[in-house]
Amino acid sequence: MRIGVVVHGPQMVDSGYAAKLIDFLKKYGEVRARLGGTMGRTAVYDAHLEDVIDISEKRLPSESVDLFADEGADIVVLMNYGKSRITGHGFGYKVFQRSEKKPPVVQIERPGEPDGSVVAWKREAEPFAEKLARELELEMVDPEEVCREIFHGEPCGEQKPDRREYRRLVGVSENENIFVNGIVVGVSTSDDVTLVAEDGLITEIRGGRIKEHGVEKLGRVNLKDAVVKTGLLRRSEVKPRKVKVRENNKKKYRVSFLNHAAEDIYTLHDSDLVVTVGDDTTLVAADILYRFDVPIIGITDGDIDRVVKKGFKCADSIIIEFEGGWDDIVGERIHRELFRGKDTIETHDLETFKRDLLQIIDNIGASYTVRYT
Repeated sequence: MRIGVVVHGPQMVDSGYAAKLIDFLKKYGEVRARLGGTMGRTAVYDAHLEDVIDISEKRLPSESVDLFADEGADIVVLMNYGKSRITGHGFGYKVFQRSEKKPPVVQIERPGEPDGSVVAWKREAEPFAEKLARELELEMVDPEEVCREIFHGEPCGEQKPDRREYRRLVGVSENENIFVNGIVVGVSTSDDVTLVAEDGLITEIRGGRIKEHGVEKLGRVNLKDAVVKTGLLRRSEVKPRKVKVRENNKKKYRVSFLNHAAEDIYTLHDSDLVVTVGDDTTLVAADILYRFDVPIIGITDGDIDRVVKKGFKCADSIIIEFEGGWDDIVGERIHRELFRGKDTIETHDLETFKRDLLQIIDNIGASYTVRYT
């Protein structure tokens, strides 16, 4: 039997269960594993599993499922370790609904917890799912039960006609960040949260407090297809792994610009310096790029959202903090004047680049503080 494994999220890797379960599945046939999502990539590097779990491409979990189907997998095992049972089941439901190929999918959810479970998202996958549930001593959960959990007893996917678009979040706790496509758009104030959008713009967070700055950065979005997360992007406290060490004394240095797109930064691992705009973007970018020994210059305004348990910054990084709202203004000027509108440039001298950047900031006239690492 050809088994495709889609590993989602850093917790599945940090807990050690991804590696254990991949080895466990080998007794049933040929096993290949790849990552679904983006934040788990850092965890794969830290666990030295990049030769076990394919992280070469950025794909949504549903895209990884469909790719295995195209490659002829007999069954796809989706591994996830959600914050709670309902969060994990809601995630599995979304992945299967978004899959175009709809292959036999078995979800292994929260294997290290008392409420750990196995879900067969297609009837033909039930015999294999039942076997896994028995051997792993996990509860077998029917998809219809998942629907009742998510939709409070209503049939899956049924909604009343409305010109507005709704996205109810599951497994949310009070005072958690709400991410939409990697951007913090608000904070939960209860455990029952619904995002509301009109004409593609988020206008309300029921059971939460909206963050206007984040919504503005996000722009128009299709709530149905958006990647929505709550809480910390990585919950574990880990010892970060340095995947490479930067080169000094180069003839040319590659400098990149990143503006409010914290989950798209793995493509910048070959940069020598990255200028980041926004507090949460700076925090996550610094943490990921630490593994590749890439320093950052963070343009922030003190509106930092706690998005990882403990963040790391590479030596020679600089954090420049302005008063509220100035980070975007300063970032736009730097991008226009120093990067000439490009996202990546080359320079012969990084120190000269830093001086030029600070000169642009001084010309703006806003007050700021600088912290060096």
